[in-house]
Amino acid sequence: MKKKREYQSSELVKSFAKIYGFEDKLLAFEVKDFLHEYLNDALYNEIESVNLKRKILELRIKSPLLKNDFRMRKTFYLKKFQEKFGEENFIDLLVL
Repeated sequence: MKKKREYQSSELVKSFAKIYGFEDKLLAFEVKDFLHEYLNDALYNEIESVNLKRKILELRIKSPLLKNDFRMRKTFYLKKFQEKFGEENFIDLLVL
């Protein structure tokens, strides 16, 4: 029963996001959650913010080392996000 309720509330949030125009922000939160699972805690804590503007995913990273890693492997990370969340949602990855 709990899973059904979780699914319904998730759909409700998506409906509100669509109505009020903050679908991009919701997707950015999902990407941030994915990064939390993908990276270890020390690396994840270096990510300041995740935003999505006009299908361009912006990652603001504090650590110069991690920032450089994301820039060098930009294509890899972009493909990973496209596979997980859909190619139609991202056209580019910007690391700031």
